[in-house]
Amino acid sequence: MRMPQTVPPLARAIDRNRHLPATRAFTWLAQGWRDLWTQPLPSLIYGLGVAAVSIIIVGGLYYFGYDYALFPALAGFFVVGPVLAAGLYEKSRRIEEGLPVSLSVMVRPKPGTGQHVLFVGAVLCGLMLLWMRAAVILYALFVGWQPFQGLDHVVPMLFGSPIGLALLGFGTAVGALFAAFAFAISVFGVPMVVDRDVDAFTAMGTSISLAWNNLPVMLTWGVIVLVLTAASLLTGMLGFIVTFPLLGHATWHAYQAIKDRD
Repeated sequence: MRMPQTVPPLARAIDRNRHLPATRAFTWLAQGWRDLWTQPLPSLIYGLGVAAVSIIIVGGLYYFGYDYALFPALAGFFVVGPVLAAGLYEKSRRIEEGLPVSLSVMVRPKPGTGQHVLFVGAVLCGLMLLWMRAAVILYALFVGWQPFQGLDHVVPMLFGSPIGLALLGFGTAVGALFAAFAFAISVFGVPMVVDRDVDAFTAMGTSISLAWNNLPVMLTWGVIVLVLTAASLLTGMLGFIVTFPLLGHATWHAYQAIKDRD
């Protein structure tokens, strides 16, 4: 007797478009604000640590004469910021599950997740280094091979000459590409690694898909992140004490709203 053939099931198409309005991003911000002030001390200490490290890095670049790398380094904060917020995602996760929250729990990754978070962080650091090298190359292409004249000459050069305006335009465009790619792979990639037993490659690929299929709300969220981060930079990094944990907690709620339920 001839045995019936077994037909493998067809792959199920996954619809990752949640059809969320762009205004939903402000709901995530409000939820992040609520998490920030639920047992606020660990979050504020976390933000203070980020602000302190940022001030040390900027001060070190200026002190050791690497001030030409200051603007690319500040822009690079948008690239590596998401992985620094892993502990904030963990706090929001524990609040949702009714678990105790402490700073030691936030800075200590769950078993089995640490290496994946570090891998995503390594990818983001690689992107940041590439961006800084690209910025140096762009400066050389537009200004020429001449010594950096110092920060006090940067603003007049950028805004007061055609070459400076062209450099500013091209540099912003190239930096935006790096930042957009970093945002796409990390905005849901790092929270997914914290939340689920998945590897870094799966998390980053899924994050790109989720961000692309929910573009209106994610563009709004990206603008919110940009505005709050720029405002914190203008305060001499001190604004990160509040804005960094706020954005971290809010990103967790963005992930919860858009992640695959299965």
